[in-house]
Amino acid sequence: MSIESRSAAVKLEGVTKKFGAVAAVDTIDLLIEPGTLVTLLGPSGCGKTTTLRMIAGLEAPSAGRVVIGGRDVTLLPPNERDVSMVFQSYALFPHMTVMENVSYGLRVSGLSRTEQAAKAKDGLALVGLTGYDARLPSELSGGQQQRVAVARALVLEPQVLLFDEPLSNLDAKLRRKMREDIREIQLKLGLTAVYVTHDQEEALAVSDKIVVMNKGRIAQTGTPADLYERPADAFVADFIGSANLVPAEILARDKRRKSVTVALGEAKLVLRDSGIVGDKVFLVIRPSGVALESKPGKTGSLPAKVERATYLGSHWEYTVDAAGQSIFVMQPVGKRFAAGDHVFMKLDPGQLALVERS
Repeated sequence: MSIESRSAAVKLEGVTKKFGAVAAVDTIDLLIEPGTLVTLLGPSGCGKTTTLRMIAGLEAPSAGRVVIGGRDVTLLPPNERDVSMVFQSYALFPHMTVMENVSYGLRVSGLSRTEQAAKAKDGLALVGLTGYDARLPSELSGGQQQRVAVARALVLEPQVLLFDEPLSNLDAKLRRKMREDIREIQLKLGLTAVYVTHDQEEALAVSDKIVVMNKGRIAQTGTPADLYERPADAFVADFIGSANLVPAEILARDKRRKSVTVALGEAKLVLRDSGIVGDKVFLVIRPSGVALESKPGKTGSLPAKVERATYLGSHWEYTVDAAGQSIFVMQPVGKRFAAGDHVFMKLDPGQLALVERS
């Protein structure tokens, strides 16, 4: 016996959730394709967890529809939606063994005890916990407990697997390992997964598509590369990865080449035209899109002064003053400067973006 995938699409149509007069989720439309992992990303209070709970059936929408696999499940309870959820707290039964925890949901499946045990063993093998059957949760590490929670959800063979901040209780090194394992399992089984996190790096690492939420609404939806390279507005630019939002001005537009010329201090930059109507913009400068040099380059160099230097082993982090702006940059370990040094910033146009400055 093995675990099989029955992935399905998830569709939210005008979904709203109000708590009193406050709209925690405000009229969102979203399609999650079968077999994809989609992350709901945003700061605390943006509505991402409430959205996940409405998909799970743990919250009822105030308006709109939730459709899973072509079936309207808006009014159905959680046990009739064919979804499984992995919680932030793991939610394991402390008095049950690992095997008992994983097979708990199979008790009402109609399978025999032998079949339940076989499927539970398959689930534990899938998450790398073969041989841990008889242990109690208290005898496991945090990462192992999270694996048990994932196995318990997988053995039910849901149409949709939901993750609510699943790695927030783990240390940084273990978070990286677990997110890689979750992604590997999702791809191997072709699962439809909806993943909630506030961690931008985590979202970039595991997602086919990211839905950035802000104040109960969807700010932008796209692939990790889309959101990082072409943010829709200042909020998305600032939230997806580290970014410097530097005030700048569009000097000219070339419609034929679909480009704009932007002034930043003494530098003139030619960038892709992102369709911004006004001339007042923010130049989105990623810390990795800047090279610091001790001498000016032939074109596009901007004088700067190092304000702060921090050594982090794998790289240097610098804060520099350029064109009257404080800009955060990351450099290889060989690019060593000290506070007070005068340097020149070389900007890579391919790693720059423009967003509207209201």
